[in-house]
Amino acid sequence: MFPETSRCVTAALSPFSKTAVLKELRRFFAHGGVCRLQPRRHFGVSRRLTAKVPPPRKPRERVPIPGLEMIDYGERMHYVPGLAKPVNPDWEKDFKDPRYYKSPPPDKMPLSKEKPCYVFNQRSSLLEGVPQALCLTKTKLIPGLPPQLLSAVENPANQIPDQDERVQNAIKHARFWDTTEERPDKTKYSNTLLNNLMHLCATLQSSHPAIGRRMLAEKCSLAATWKRGEDLFQIRGQNSLLHSCMDPLPVVSGKEEVAETADHVMQSLYPVSPTIDLQKIYVYKEEMNNTGFRDDYPYPHVHTLYILDGDDTNFSLRREQFRAKILMFAFGNALARAHKLYGTQPQHVLDCPITVQAVGTNGRIFQFLVFQLNTTDFSGDDGIKNQAWLDEDAELYDFAKVRPLIKKKQVKVPAGLAGYKPEIFNKFLAMYLHGAV
Repeated sequence: MFPETSRCVTAALSPFSKTAVLKELRRFFAHGGVCRLQPRRHFGVSRRLTAKVPPPRKPRERVPIPGLEMIDYGERMHYVPGLAKPVNPDWEKDFKDPRYYKSPPPDKMPLSKEKPCYVFNQRSSLLEGVPQALCLTKTKLIPGLPPQLLSAVENPANQIPDQDERVQNAIKHARFWDTTEERPDKTKYSNTLLNNLMHLCATLQSSHPAIGRRMLAEKCSLAATWKRGEDLFQIRGQNSLLHSCMDPLPVVSGKEEVAETADHVMQSLYPVSPTIDLQKIYVYKEEMNNTGFRDDYPYPHVHTLYILDGDDTNFSLRREQFRAKILMFAFGNALARAHKLYGTQPQHVLDCPITVQAVGTNGRIFQFLVFQLNTTDFSGDDGIKNQAWLDEDAELYDFAKVRPLIKKKQVKVPAGLAGYKPEIFNKFLAMYLHGAV
């Protein structure tokens, strides 16, 4: 250490007054000395790690001036220093190359419309949730599942042998036995649990032959169009897992109950618009209705729609918005089937209502929905309404822990399956057997 620096450090660390330290510093700096009260370490870091990435340069705008055209080397067919780069027109090929396709602007497309269309898809999140979905579909909500639907599983002949034990084993298989990880992925165990429960219900086919008249389809397309007042709406997307059958589901409400829905007053969303959070497009087909099946498909009638919460790892919905999604896609399947049977015009009350079921789950909590399409007239809020029975937030079990939950040296939740509720599976079984009992 240099003597000047050592004297400076000694002056800084000794119990001198502030005036003496400043005087010492001025004296050494005046003679060109270097004083460092605290040692510092300097590391060489490149600019790539320390500075921000510079923004991309904007292309220079060329302003053509008549009479002052720049001389380029285009005629010489080779690069010449000092001459400008030639501006060549775009090469138009005499064949169609999809790699270099450029779509025309939206207003030049043949399907361009001046009136917008509001689209609901798999990633749509309704702000108001179920009330907004009821407003869009002109539906009356009834809490709980229909009593005649639940009464079917009270008969022991409609239950599975050793039902509770086999259901618990299905849950343990999805949560514990189907993975080597400490905590399985939510998407994986919810899908495994749903398939296990459906497999258990399918074991009743020997006593209920109508179960064999069904088919399971995955990711079939759906498109349905309707007018709500003066606005045009469409449902587009893929059904997660669709159970279709040869015979339609029986009607839940009779003609008298359907007629009583005319007295129901629709809930107002003011000041929120019903079209909020819906995709607004101007290029579309007005008559777009597709059930996802061909005309000669032997299982054209939708039985139950199964939707997994969190199936898309890049997108998630809150529980209220997830229930609205279930209701909208159940309505879309029923409406597409009604347009297939009765056509799109004119809009009227259906002589034979169309019933569609839907089940949504995240691997533990189930949402049960029964939707009955009574009318395709959505011009106003008066008249016959559609009906929806919703049983929300039904927990099949409380906990499924690989390791026990310990707090303050006390076991709060033991390892394994805890809090199994058999009545929730009875609802699942009742919806599965609907139409086969």
